Amino acid sequence: MSKAIPKRSENYSEWYNELVKKAGLAENSAVRGCMVIKPYGYAIWEKMQRALDDMFKATGHVNAYFPLFVPKSFLEKEEEHATGFAKECAVVTHYRLKSNPEGKGLIVDPEAKLEEELIVRPTSETIIWNTYRNWIQSWRDLPILINQWANVVRWEMRTRIFLRTAEFLWQEGHTAHATREEAIEEAQKMLDVYAEFAEKWMALPVVKGVKTPNERFAGAEETYCIEALMQDGKALQAGTSHFLGQNFAKSFDVQFMNKEGKLEYAWATSWGVSTRLMGALIMAHSDDEGLVLPPRLAPLQVVIIPIYKGEEELAKVSERVEPIIADLKRRGITVKYDDDDKQRSGWKFAEYELKGVPVRLAMGMRDVQNNTIEVARRDTLTKQTLPIEGIVDHVENLLDEIQQNIYRKALKFREENTFLVDTWDEFKERIEKGGFILAHWDGTSETEEKIKEETKATIRCIPLDAKQEEGRCVYSGKPSKRRVLFARAY
Repeated sequence: MSKAIPKRSENYSEWYNELVKKAGLAENSAVRGCMVIKPYGYAIWEKMQRALDDMFKATGHVNAYFPLFVPKSFLEKEEEHATGFAKECAVVTHYRLKSNPEGKGLIVDPEAKLEEELIVRPTSETIIWNTYRNWIQSWRDLPILINQWANVVRWEMRTRIFLRTAEFLWQEGHTAHATREEAIEEAQKMLDVYAEFAEKWMALPVVKGVKTPNERFAGAEETYCIEALMQDGKALQAGTSHFLGQNFAKSFDVQFMNKEGKLEYAWATSWGVSTRLMGALIMAHSDDEGLVLPPRLAPLQVVIIPIYKGEEELAKVSERVEPIIADLKRRGITVKYDDDDKQRSGWKFAEYELKGVPVRLAMGMRDVQNNTIEVARRDTLTKQTLPIEGIVDHVENLLDEIQQNIYRKALKFREENTFLVDTWDEFKERIEKGGFILAHWDGTSETEEKIKEETKATIRCIPLDAKQEEGRCVYSGKPSKRRVLFARAY
């Protein structure tokens, strides 16, 4: 069949790339490292957006929009931030083209050079904190709880659709607070929001943790993260939330009069998730037949396929199916009745499996006579024939069961691929097989760098629930008080 994709176990990378393409999610664009998100892929992203946006608003945040362009001098104001993003910046130097006097085409007009170069935003902390300076004078102006949905540009050299592209879509929250404690509480709260979204909507179990100083966001005092394990044994950072301290407030002179009548710098957070979540969704759940989508994020939750010969049989099947469709829609379930006669039913079955539609219903003339309908579930690739009576209740319950089952399967995979390791030899052997490794670390950047250099494994996070446990660093043998999470990562 033309829709066949490579086997996941034989070539994971090729399987992923082909699945993204053949399921109609996205494709490479004419611009190097950039992607075209196709309607089916964008429909999934829209569902993610809607759920996250509701969660943000429920926690008191509002949406705004800030410019795409950041003056270069703004980026330079926070030194660590500037250094961290410098290599990924796309820079605008001129504002006009003109006809080429030596032939066809256009050239940059040398007389249209910008007085100050502009950076195409890799992130928005600097432009936003320059704005906040005008909004914050008193403790009464705080907190400011703002999110924006936007695109950003990071000039990546090695790209892969959804996982790492030169331009991607995301949301970025930027908040300002009167106290350190408030800002830390905000950063942790948003981490919890991300974890809840990952687990309840994406059916993706995550480890909540804090990054090591080496892995922190440039300009942050603390970076919190959620880490997920993909089916090839690699980790994927699914979201981050940063406590920025007063670094950006000091860089942009954002001061306010506190309750005691003294001038103080505001405290900041920023937090974001991106279209990288699309990559996580694909890699965590899908199989050799195609996508496996959690019902809560599936653009299409149920498809109904008639099996018939001729218009008369189709009319009889359609008559029986219409009330089912109406009842499903009344319950807020997205459903498609595919009576298109351009493709055979077998082709349609394979196509909807490829697209990850959670539930497929099929009805033929025998079903019409017997008052039955065939129900197939995408997560287990099993099917059964059931009475039409009560079928909508069954489908509604089945969608909940599929959501839970996809999560349970991913959690079981993570548990079976998380290993306690105590010796360096065992670490080196285990990391080659993939998975999460919980091992002791002496807390030094030097050791962290050596481990990365020798094994390509990074400390994904120090888990927030890591227990105090006396031990010795897996690499240096120095004392350690808890295990941290290692893996190779995307």
